[in-house]
Amino acid sequence: MDWLHLRADFPILDQEVHGQPLVYFDNAASSQKPRQVIDALVRYYQEDNANVHRGLHELSMRATDAFEGTRKKVARFIGAGREEEIIYTRGTTEGINLVAQVWAAQFLKPGDVILLTGMEHHSNLVPWQMAAKRSGAELKHIPVLEDGTLDLETAETLLNEHVKVFACVHISNSLGTLNPVVELCAKARALGAMTLVDGAQAVGHIPVNVQAIGCDFYAFSGHKMCAPTGIGALYGRYELLEKMDPWHGGGEMITTVTLETSAYKAPPAKFEAGTPNIADVIGLGAAIDYLETIGLENIQAHGAELTAYAYERMSTLPGIRILGPQQPRASLIAFALACAHPHDLVEYANTYGLALRGGHHCTQPLMKRFKLPGTSRASFYFYNTRAEVDRMMDILHQAVKFFS
Repeated sequence: MDWLHLRADFPILDQEVHGQPLVYFDNAASSQKPRQVIDALVRYYQEDNANVHRGLHELSMRATDAFEGTRKKVARFIGAGREEEIIYTRGTTEGINLVAQVWAAQFLKPGDVILLTGMEHHSNLVPWQMAAKRSGAELKHIPVLEDGTLDLETAETLLNEHVKVFACVHISNSLGTLNPVVELCAKARALGAMTLVDGAQAVGHIPVNVQAIGCDFYAFSGHKMCAPTGIGALYGRYELLEKMDPWHGGGEMITTVTLETSAYKAPPAKFEAGTPNIADVIGLGAAIDYLETIGLENIQAHGAELTAYAYERMSTLPGIRILGPQQPRASLIAFALACAHPHDLVEYANTYGLALRGGHHCTQPLMKRFKLPGTSRASFYFYNTRAEVDRMMDILHQAVKFFS
């Protein structure tokens, strides 16, 4: 792949910050958007701007075709069995909340166990804490080992007939750990548990097939895979979606309404009340088109090569502590320097045009487990280069001298 040629598709990368060329290593928080996605948004607003569904005029029909066409693309992109298993959401957080509120309200009861892991993002932790409080269920967690992987021996004990929910992050945003979600979901489902995977750091970075994973639900966000913010999707097995009550009430999700009662549409419409985020859905479709022209296997391979190079170079920094396994590892490196607080280091890097992220990364329990206030994080995508890693290393070596 001509990665430098692809980089030219991202106009935001061609700028200076504080008089220095921008090095954008904050992709785990949000990726940049190619011209193809930006153009798709502009085209919708300039040519097709209208509400979707039920409109019989040309603009509405064109908008509806693009809106529902993206649903087909998402289903294919993540390996869903049918497009009706894809529910549009604002992102991973909203998708998980939908399940933790609707499914849990119907099927969780006192004495049930919700099993999570010790590396979950707050978005896959707080909603289940709320669900446990409402239902009387008990929360348990698979511990994280010192190398940043899950304690699978303890998981064997925790996965028992009392577990009714197993929710797990696919790739840790703080460790870079790729969890064995296929094996874990298989064990949980064999015990009769509902399974949910947080795919925020996976979709658009590695090939994902929800049927091969065997999960009941899978949530992801568009803005981490070249699509706009405010749009994502929740995959749910259709048999489960059929049994679940609606989440929000309003227009579009109904078949008939009287003053006393309403009847609801089949999934996914049942879960998509009101006017949707049409433009950003179309942007999501454009991002999928773009990523598929590159190939997820190519993106994963480039990320692995770049991360291995960065890991090797960063390991030589004095006083550095890198969290998570060396291999296999997703395209991010979270680290702590003995000489500097993560926030101070990120602010220092910013003065040289390097965009890192510092803090607890919405994984406060995980930071507590490793006895750290937070970490600095460099996260990569396919438009990043070895030369940028070298530039980061120059800045980090300067930072060690500055703070020491």
